[in-house]
Amino acid sequence: METGITAINEKVKQESGFVNRIREEIEKVIVGQKYLIERLLVGVLANGHVLLEGVPGLAKTMSVKTLSDAVQTKFQRLQFTPDLLPADLIGTLVFHPKDGAFVTKKGPIFANIILADEINRAPAKVQSALLEAMQEKQVTIGQETFPLDEPFLVLATQNPIEQEGTYPLPEAQVDRFMLKVKVGYPTREDERQIMDRMASTNTNADVQPVISPEDIVSARTVVDEIYLDEKIKNYIIDLVFATREPESYQNISDLKRLIEYGASPRATIFLAVAAKAYAFIQGRGYVTPQDVKSIGMDVLRHRIIITYEAEAEEMTPEDIVSKIFDEVEVP
Repeated sequence: METGITAINEKVKQESGFVNRIREEIEKVIVGQKYLIERLLVGVLANGHVLLEGVPGLAKTMSVKTLSDAVQTKFQRLQFTPDLLPADLIGTLVFHPKDGAFVTKKGPIFANIILADEINRAPAKVQSALLEAMQEKQVTIGQETFPLDEPFLVLATQNPIEQEGTYPLPEAQVDRFMLKVKVGYPTREDERQIMDRMASTNTNADVQPVISPEDIVSARTVVDEIYLDEKIKNYIIDLVFATREPESYQNISDLKRLIEYGASPRATIFLAVAAKAYAFIQGRGYVTPQDVKSIGMDVLRHRIIITYEAEAEEMTPEDIVSKIFDEVEVP
């Protein structure tokens, strides 16, 4: 077993060299936001969609655009608005009067990296048009179904629900996102650096592509090989079951009245894969409990539905996840 872990360790060190190169390219434009950049890379490596939430002006859109510039791939930015139609997203059938036939006109969803900007500004009908693409990696137009090219990744941004003119995302769609990342304000030092760099009429930076889609697919096969110990697997199961049956665990039985619905099996799968991708970014061929803790909040925060009682006590899903991580025994 030790020989196997040593071999995968070496393989990860060789394959993960591009991670630092991508970081360097992104940091030409984005100041700070190490947390956000890491989560975007986890999404790319773990083949999982990412939802970024934060108030306007925190460089959510710019971060995704810069990441796409660092990857030599097809990128599409979709600005979601209240009048957007599903056909504007996936495409439609166009009638040609000359020969009396319908021809498929593919929409902008046919790309590798999709930036769904301000996804909660479009009504549910448009949001649901993304579901098949996100889950099945295919799109149906008329009677035909078209597979999407690999890698296919939706990186969506949204303003907090309290902002005027937004629509809450349906739970079924939120659950399709592997990670929900909350983007916060920069530090005072970062803010000063942002001002020095960006307070200009010319803010263009020369971001060079450092990897190809083939490199991403190759890196994903290495991520799959990363060693996940039996104890870590059981730890992940414990964390997910603690959101469903908190009464079965010491010190968190009182959470039962605060949780309406716990995390689904999709959370278990995503937590394991995201932890492997996080270990890959750190240059390791094995997952530690700290990897699971580091990425766990972003995997679980949007999969727990709290009760009215929890809302009355001003408890958030993040509070509940934090308590679970504090109390569930670490291997």
